[in-house]
Amino acid sequence: MRILVSSEPDDEVGAGLLAQLPGVDVVRYDPTAAELTAEQRGADVLIPPYRGSHRPLGLLAQLPKLSYVQLLTAGADEWSGDVPADKILVNARGAVAGPVSEWILSAILTLYRQWPDLVRFQTTGTWAHRRVEADTLAGKRVLIVGAGAIGWAVARRLSAFDAETTLVASTARADVHGPDELPALLGEHDVVVLTLPLTPATTGLVDADFLAAMRDDAVLVNASRGGIVDTDALVSELKSERIRAALDVTDPEPLPQDHPLWTSPGVIISPHMSRTVPGTNELCYRVAAEQIRQHLDGQTPTNTVLERRAK
Repeated sequence: MRILVSSEPDDEVGAGLLAQLPGVDVVRYDPTAAELTAEQRGADVLIPPYRGSHRPLGLLAQLPKLSYVQLLTAGADEWSGDVPADKILVNARGAVAGPVSEWILSAILTLYRQWPDLVRFQTTGTWAHRRVEADTLAGKRVLIVGAGAIGWAVARRLSAFDAETTLVASTARADVHGPDELPALLGEHDVVVLTLPLTPATTGLVDADFLAAMRDDAVLVNASRGGIVDTDALVSELKSERIRAALDVTDPEPLPQDHPLWTSPGVIISPHMSRTVPGTNELCYRVAAEQIRQHLDGQTPTNTVLERRAK
């Protein structure tokens, strides 16, 4: 099985891990190239690069033997609409649950403990004792929308802070609520965390009605995809100072310098980097290697997003 792995430095670790699989021939490629070589065109598997995974989309048409696309991200929205019907699309679900859940916890604590205000006081040399009203996570109710690996990792970490968590997913199951229960749950929670994939069903899910149903002074945390949130509706709510938000993703993205979201009150924004810590690329490639091993063994990879469909 010939596997295309990006030649960029972040993907070096992946080439080494995949080369250890029996029956695998790793071929490096430039994800910015317009044309593939004859050797590269004979690949069975394409792995988009660790950074900027959408860049090789245009190369799909040059891979006549391609049967499998292995992503290094949990989100598959950038590829799911372009992978042909007779190919398998597999993601790296679970690889970055640790780093992303840490970011979510840090974002909630940053807002609750009023770090943005404290840093502003620090820049002016102001000892702001009793001038900032901090809050605690203890006893807070946190609604996690998306009960995958990241959602459950967030729930586990929050339990250490004596917060109570509720999970919602696309399908109800033990200890997880279904989507029909979401509207009623919003007003019962202090924090709403988004860890769900971007799909046609979730695009614009967090609209004006969703935000209006959140309780006063609630916090919205988005670590999934910007398109899940109606940006104009969020800006309107933030300007009213009724809720606050922590965003690792936005719509549009990157966020233009003059966008009103930057200066909206009660918001902190990071540039889509919640998963990025030392060693994240190896975590992603280890999951990818396991998925490909399953495929080599004749199994359906556990992280399959799209299976082969009839053309």
